[in-house]
Amino acid sequence: MQDLLKRLAKDWFLGGMILSVIAASFFPDVGRSGGLIHADSLSDAGIFLVFFLHGVALSTESLRAGFLNWRLHCVVQVFTFGVFPLLWWGLNLLVGHWLSPDLMAGFFYLCALPSTISSSVAMTAAAGGNVPAAVFNATLSSLLGIFITPMLVSFQFGASGGSLPVGEAMLKIAIMLLLPFVLGQVIRPVWGKWFATYKRYTNVFDRCVILLLVFSSFSDSVAGGLWVKHGLLMLAEVAMGAALFLLVVLQLTRLTARAFGFSHEDEITAVFCGSKKTLASGVPMAKLLFGASPTLGVIVLPIMLYHQIQLFVCAMLARRYVAAAAKV
Repeated sequence: MQDLLKRLAKDWFLGGMILSVIAASFFPDVGRSGGLIHADSLSDAGIFLVFFLHGVALSTESLRAGFLNWRLHCVVQVFTFGVFPLLWWGLNLLVGHWLSPDLMAGFFYLCALPSTISSSVAMTAAAGGNVPAAVFNATLSSLLGIFITPMLVSFQFGASGGSLPVGEAMLKIAIMLLLPFVLGQVIRPVWGKWFATYKRYTNVFDRCVILLLVFSSFSDSVAGGLWVKHGLLMLAEVAMGAALFLLVVLQLTRLTARAFGFSHEDEITAVFCGSKKTLASGVPMAKLLFGASPTLGVIVLPIMLYHQIQLFVCAMLARRYVAAAAKV
C-alpha cells in the first residue's frame, strides 16, 4: 500500500485514471454519451488531435533504420496479433465458464490490441536494446492494429453471436487514427522542430484525452449498471488475468528470441515490444468499435490495469537486463 501511495504521488496519470473511474461511478450523467459535458464529442476531437501529434513527432529516419531486421519484426508481430489471442483461447477454455462474458470480451480486446509506441521504445532504450528496431516494430504494430484489431474483434464477437461490421469499423478507425497520423507525417518536415519544442505539453494533452475517454467509457457503463452487475470482485479478476497474460508472454518472447539466436539487443526488443499493449490507442479504438455500449467500461478495464502492470514489471526487467550486461 505504501509503494502504491508513493507511485500515485509521482504519477498523476495513474491517479487520474483512478479518479476518473471514481467520478464516473458517482456522476455518470456528466460523462455519459449525450451527457452534461458531451464527452463523446469532446473525446472524438481529442483522439484526432492526439494522433495528429503522434504523426508529427515520429521520426521517419528511425523507422528506416529499423526496417531490415525482418526476423525480429515477424516475432514481435506474431506475438502481438497471434500468440496473445491464442492465450486468450486457452484461458477461455480453462476458466471462461467461471468469468462473466463481458470480462472475457475485455480480455479478448486486450489480446487483439497492437503494441504501444512510447513505453516499448522507452523500455527498450533503458534496457540497452535495439532502439531503431523497437521504433519500427511499435509503429508497424500500431498501423497494422487499425485493420487487424477490428478483424479479430469482429471475428470473435461474430462467433459468439454478436455483430460488428468490420468494414465500417476499419473505416471509422482509419478516419480517426490513421488520417490524422498521416497528416502529421506530411507536415513534419515543415513544423516538426517547432512541435518538438512543445513535446512536454503534447504528452500531457495525450494523457488528458485518455482520462476523458476513461471517464466517458465508465460513465456509460455505470449508467448501464456496471457496479450492480459486477462489483469489486471483478477488479481482482482483471488484475490477476492481466498479470498472468503479461508474465506468460514475457517468458515466451524471451525463450523464442533465444531459440532464434537473436543478439542480446534484439532479445530485449522482442521481449518489450512483443509483450506490450497500447492504452493510448486501445481506449479510443474501443470507443469507436463499441460506441456507448454499457459493457464498454468492462471491456477497457483489462487494458487499463495491464498498462500499469506492464510499466511496473518491465521497468524492473529493464534494470535486470542492464545489471546482467554490466556483469559480462
